[in-house]
Amino acid sequence: MSTNQTGIAFRNKVGSLGLGFMRASFDANNTDRERTIAALHHAMSAGIVLFDTADIYAPTWDSFGHNELLLAEAIRTWGGDSSTLVIATKAGITRKPGEIWGRNASLDYLLRAAEASAGRLGLNRIPLWQHHRLDPSMQFETQIENLAALRERGIFENLGVSNYNAKQLSRAIEIAGPIVSVQNQFNPAYRQESEVFAVCEANNISYLPWSPMRGVNGTPTQPIFETIGNQIGFNRFEVALAWLRSQSSAVVPIPGVTRIESVSDAINGLKLELTSDQLARIDEGLTDSLPIDAELLSDQPH
Repeated sequence: MSTNQTGIAFRNKVGSLGLGFMRASFDANNTDRERTIAALHHAMSAGIVLFDTADIYAPTWDSFGHNELLLAEAIRTWGGDSSTLVIATKAGITRKPGEIWGRNASLDYLLRAAEASAGRLGLNRIPLWQHHRLDPSMQFETQIENLAALRERGIFENLGVSNYNAKQLSRAIEIAGPIVSVQNQFNPAYRQESEVFAVCEANNISYLPWSPMRGVNGTPTQPIFETIGNQIGFNRFEVALAWLRSQSSAVVPIPGVTRIESVSDAINGLKLELTSDQLARIDEGLTDSLPIDAELLSDQPH
């Protein structure tokens, strides 16, 4: 199947919205766990199928895979048809005793990580496995060759990447073949490297923006979303989600959820199509984008 056909099939399956729940593992307690599982059940019953996690999402280095186990529990206790779900996870970031974080894109490491993720998630094959971060100690082409070799092991159905710029994404397609998704940061506060959208559109790759509500929650706050929301009967999260979707036909937002109310906001945001006037007002009202994260710059292969 070609890159275009693979990407189209993936997009048709996942639809226009996915969900992440990283915060449930980094702020983990029993109340959050139960509340998050209830939110995930609500989302699954509402027809959302794409759920994004990662092996690194955990309270401590020695609870690696915490978020994957949380998702597995939610799926196991849901009661619906789990075969319809598209479970996405990521690997490539390491954590060691003393909370020493690193990167590893060697084939041996990624193979072991993917196998471990499949085991924690209770899956024979992972619907979407994503390379989480580039390894600055390795040549870029070598890393992509490792992804291609990992695909041949049959551990996952679809390959995605994360935190790749436009040039890197294009080169990855040339080397590794079909890539169905890229997960980069993009939100009201952080609007860097939008040229990746064009690569996604040309190759039918889904763009999964991480931290999509940054600037709606937290600092710097962008009040224009609440201003417009009050005028049209939507809340600021729903307006921000509609704005995000307007950036490209490739965008599939994956807002973070730990509450049923957040799931409802995300679903309601799909009902809103902003007018050209409203989009122009948002663009005028946004503050300057935050600079590219230093951590992402340090991950670039030499």
